[in-house]
Amino acid sequence: MLRKYLITGLLIWVPLAFTIWVLDLIVSSMDRTLLLLPPPWRPESWLGFPLPGAGLLLSGLVLLLTGMAAANIMGQRMVRWWEGLLSRIPIVRSIYSSVKQVSDTLLSPDGHSFRRAVLVEFPQRGQWAVAFVVGSASERVAGALGDGLLVVYVPTAPNPTSGYTLVVRPDEVRALDMSVDEALKFVISLGVVGPEVPARIAPISKGQQ
Repeated sequence: MLRKYLITGLLIWVPLAFTIWVLDLIVSSMDRTLLLLPPPWRPESWLGFPLPGAGLLLSGLVLLLTGMAAANIMGQRMVRWWEGLLSRIPIVRSIYSSVKQVSDTLLSPDGHSFRRAVLVEFPQRGQWAVAFVVGSASERVAGALGDGLLVVYVPTAPNPTSGYTLVVRPDEVRALDMSVDEALKFVISLGVVGPEVPARIAPISKGQQ
């Protein structure tokens, strides 16, 4: 009976503690942006005590102003000039270009992020893994392997930021009746958290790419 109560308590406190830890990590990291301000402008200077979360507000304001500035012609020219400058620095060029390509893929609002959740046979036949369709294979890859190929990303669990990029034929992919968010929750939870209704799988067609 005591063991049952202990497990019940863990099931309540572990998710809550993990959530608080993640939020504290985010807020404390964002509060470091206050160090960019002159000392007289920081909240503790005119309030007399630190204000948790002020850095988060400052970061959001900076992102908003940056997006507004980059939306006009002059801002776009400044961005191109800045990217051109970074591309001339040997080590910085490799890091910046790689991170930019990943962020453009994941955060782009024009449909270049994860499009749908699917199933692929990975790492070997008879074993299926949740994956995400990124898009169609590039011309160079298609020239080497053939047309009509898909690029899918197979995330690792419980950390979906690492994984494997596979080039597969459409008939090797099974469409999964799960949203991208549901599939990510499934991966992060090690398969414990699934959709509310049983997922249906079916062969994916070229029209579903």
